[in-house]
Amino acid sequence: MSKIAIVTDSNSGILQSEAKELGIFVLPMPFFIDEKLHREEIDLSQEAFYQILSEDGDVSTSQPSPADITDLWDEVLKSYDEIVHIPMSSGLSGSCQTAMMLADDYDGRVHVVDNQRISVTQKLAVFDAINMANAGMSAAQIKEKLTEEKLIASIYIMVDTLKYLKKGGRITPAAAMLGTVLKLKPVLTIQGEKLDAYAKVRGQKQAKKTMIEAMKKDMEERFAEERKAGLMELAVAHTNNFAEAENFKAELQSVFPDVPLRFVDPLSLSVSCHIGPGALAVACAKRSKK
Repeated sequence: MSKIAIVTDSNSGILQSEAKELGIFVLPMPFFIDEKLHREEIDLSQEAFYQILSEDGDVSTSQPSPADITDLWDEVLKSYDEIVHIPMSSGLSGSCQTAMMLADDYDGRVHVVDNQRISVTQKLAVFDAINMANAGMSAAQIKEKLTEEKLIASIYIMVDTLKYLKKGGRITPAAAMLGTVLKLKPVLTIQGEKLDAYAKVRGQKQAKKTMIEAMKKDMEERFAEERKAGLMELAVAHTNNFAEAENFKAELQSVFPDVPLRFVDPLSLSVSCHIGPGALAVACAKRSKK
């Protein structure tokens, strides 16, 4: 039986310390801050990142260089026979396509999964991959299963401030000003490939209600079969907003008592960069059968 390594990137929200505990490998995502290169959790912590945002530092996302990817793979393959590589969604970054092209030079030893997920749903996919590898599935079988079930997941995100959507050119300055005056809280969604607008509501309370209703609809319609089989999981994410995330967790557990809520995690910095602090998110995904 092949010895299989699971590799992902820090967009999954998996910390380097957690990766060691899980026995997997995490590729840190690069950021440019005031034109200087930093790598998530290597020389850029969550705390430092939000401090820089609060000081209006010039922050932009990037993707790992081909050398970053192949250097990690080469090191891992010294101890493992094959790799299952789970990058962030191909619809949100070019890093997935880059990895797929690089894998062509590895004679079938590297299997790149276009899982079309990010943050907590990407993390849940990594956990599934670990379970499948431990159950004796081959790297090719793991890739096939993750690809087959990639869209059995959804994320809803409440944005607390319009400042960063304006800064990134996703809304106009006039719309941002009006939204701030009216205390609008955009609710965004990630369904596979893209980050899209879902609703605009007034106030955090209404935003949380909107996300819960959206998740109820998904559970009752899109994922009804998986929920009935006890295979759906929930997760909560946030951007520098842990206390509110814990409160949101309690609300969700009262609404979905039959669905395990796996964890409360910070959103990946790649998402945080574009939406700013204070955000809340709820996500769901199907878990693999053990």
